[in-house]
Amino acid sequence: MSDIHGSIPRFQHLFQIISQEKPDAVFVGGDILPLHLVKHTTMKKFLETTFFSEIKKIRNECNKKIRFFVIMGNDDPRMYEHLFMNADTVGFLDYIHQKTISYKKQYIAGYSFVPPTPFQLKDWERYDISQYVDVGAVPPDQGKRTVDVPLDEIQYSTIADDLEILSKQSPARKTIYLFHSPPYHSCLDRADLHGKKVDHAPIDVHVGSIAIQRFIALHQPLLTLHGHVHESAQITGCWKQKVDGTYSFSAAHHGPELAVVRFDTRHLNDATRELVVVS
Repeated sequence: MSDIHGSIPRFQHLFQIISQEKPDAVFVGGDILPLHLVKHTTMKKFLETTFFSEIKKIRNECNKKIRFFVIMGNDDPRMYEHLFMNADTVGFLDYIHQKTISYKKQYIAGYSFVPPTPFQLKDWERYDISQYVDVGAVPPDQGKRTVDVPLDEIQYSTIADDLEILSKQSPARKTIYLFHSPPYHSCLDRADLHGKKVDHAPIDVHVGSIAIQRFIALHQPLLTLHGHVHESAQITGCWKQKVDGTYSFSAAHHGPELAVVRFDTRHLNDATRELVVVS
């Protein structure tokens, strides 16, 4: 699942499903936190009561060890990253941004950064393959950040360079990559931007990462998981695609329901996506 954006009903239904079905692993693809907190609540308290405590409860009550693999997304302020890192240290979830870990006979890797967007929060934005910004997007060295980052990192780091490092940490064909961004020019990155312009220049309707697109084509991972572009599946009618030997699934959803993608790595063609109605 991905892009819950702090919706308590979605969290509640998610944990009900996990408790009933007892999967081997759960992949949380970012944009976890609410955009606005209710009065008298801190983000730490929200995470503990809504997310962390439910994971602990399931792990304590379930007779199998369910692994939770988690990354943050571009709407999650990075100032709260330490809460996920602390949870990883304690051991009840795996926070895997820019990390690769072995899991059974495979590997799991995570990556949160997305290409520049029109939005102001830049904690999880990077230049994609060069210091180029699409029409309508705000460069990474503008906007707002909740943590200090060296200026040279902001100006010169790219998603492409990061993925080159990540590619060397495990054999891609045995690795599941949990990305927040979808690949560029796919059925997973289609935004609702048709016909829109900035200063008479048309805006690209595809907002995913060229670096991720090239990474998939070159390395042919076992599986890639994505979120970020909520409306894409509604526009294209597709939540999954296959490029050569690699399947890519998206759990982003434009609507009040909880989108849950279920898959078995031995039978990826049989993966399903359910939109769960929440109250």
